[in-house]
Amino acid sequence: MKTPMEELIEIIKKRQEDDEAMPFMYNDKIIALAESMLEKEKEVIETAFLEGRILRPLTSEQWYNETFNTK
Repeated sequence: MKTPMEELIEIIKKRQEDDEAMPFMYNDKIIALAESMLEKEKEVIETAFLEGRILRPLTSEQWYNETFNTK
């Protein structure tokens, strides 16, 4: 699983490659993409809260790395 921000960065990079666009040419579209990720971000935060209520011997950093497969 990727974080919503990691997903957004990936989408922006792909669109810039596909469109061969100048950076910042599509600010309105980038803002709309970021706003579209807000619901997903809410779901991730709610999941973190609920999993935090379950007794698990993990630090927050361990949980993050386990959940999002990042270092």
